[in-house]
Amino acid sequence: MNRLLVPAVPSRPIGLRNTAMIYLLYSTGLRVSELVQLPLISCNLNACFVRVLGKGGKERLVPFGEAAKNHLQQYLQEGRSSILGAKRTNALFVTARGKTMTRGRYWQILKETAAAAGISKNISPHMLRHSFATHLLAHGADLRAVQMMLGHADISTTQIYTHIDHDRLKTVHKKFHPRG
Repeated sequence: MNRLLVPAVPSRPIGLRNTAMIYLLYSTGLRVSELVQLPLISCNLNACFVRVLGKGGKERLVPFGEAAKNHLQQYLQEGRSSILGAKRTNALFVTARGKTMTRGRYWQILKETAAAAGISKNISPHMLRHSFATHLLAHGADLRAVQMMLGHADISTTQIYTHIDHDRLKTVHKKFHPRG
């Protein structure tokens, strides 16, 4: 993805939530089911990480960047309580009914956000996960570190995200090989 999707009206409580969700998903590479099931206590804004319960009940810590932190802070300070009203829930991302966001609803939000941004390509939450992994690897991240952040049990699953183009391979070869 060349640009990050931002909801058309990010100042409204729902827009703040949607923006925070998109930034967090791209910044962490979480599965959409992991994102929507995050409890409020799983998000550490001071240390910039989320505690995720992944497939097979395996827990992992995944860092996120400043942009995601800023959008999460704004959502938590200005949006979440407005969305909930008098309702209470432990969910990080909430609906107006006071419930946890569903995977299906998040897919809809992402498609609506893409359409509002003028993107006609079919966007999915997995595309943000894929972009997260691809961008990390393209900028020199260690494959094992990406594996841990994605929550993959097998490194071969992570290798799917290594779409290194031929120009990059030539550049690396030239830079590091003594006869390059």
